[in-house]
Amino acid sequence: MLLAMDVGNTNTVLGLYRLTGEAATGSELVANWRITTPSSKQTSDEFGILLRNLFGLKGLEFGVVDGIAISSVVPPLDSTLRQVCELYFHVKPIFVEPGVKTGIPVLTDNPAELGADRIVNCVAAFERFGGPCIVVDMGTATTFDALSKKGEFLGGAIAPGLGISADALFSRAARLPRIDIKKPAKVIGTGTVDNIQIGLYYGYIGLVDGILERMIAEMGPDTKTVATGGLAKLIASGSKYIGAVDEMLTLTGLRLIYERNLDRHRRR
Repeated sequence: MLLAMDVGNTNTVLGLYRLTGEAATGSELVANWRITTPSSKQTSDEFGILLRNLFGLKGLEFGVVDGIAISSVVPPLDSTLRQVCELYFHVKPIFVEPGVKTGIPVLTDNPAELGADRIVNCVAAFERFGGPCIVVDMGTATTFDALSKKGEFLGGAIAPGLGISADALFSRAARLPRIDIKKPAKVIGTGTVDNIQIGLYYGYIGLVDGILERMIAEMGPDTKTVATGGLAKLIASGSKYIGAVDEMLTLTGLRLIYERNLDRHRRR
């Protein structure tokens, strides 16, 4: 089985796939988890124990894993992740990094600075929707990634995530309470809590739709849009331009990249 790990600044998403066929052309998502990303102070043993507990809750053993693919935007954790893979799973992981075959040409000024999660999302989006396509990933930051009709990464945009925006509001305004971020029942609030919810929810939809509107105008009316990330469903429900939501998009991209590099990885 393949363990796919998407390590973000705030959350880490894991998926366990059963691959079938000689070239691992088929797959089944057996289990998936979303956890808080471990801190750089945690040891490989601590992270290994956490993973063992997650596997145990699903009745799974580490021995079922014979491949691991990792997308990480937290470089200080990479050595710890590598140790966990080798010590607990006895597997050398594939990290999405320069030199790994993705199938997505990157047409930016400095391709090496592109986050691994963004290219992974694009791999999955192009496989599912084709191009032109825009991927919106709503995590710690919200990224907008544009793919051409040929599947080339054209560029994109980065905005503060909804959680960051909310934290900034609460930390800088002493009398405003922390609230649950959700879709408000009305647009004109009559209390402090619903005032904040309205501002955060509809204000963020305005940000997302404003960027998408301009990108679609530049790329053409046949451009598809897909959203992923922890808050994707919440924002997509009020968006005019998000056409689909796929919460497993990054995991799917990791599986595809693993399959494309499987033969070379085995030779190594």
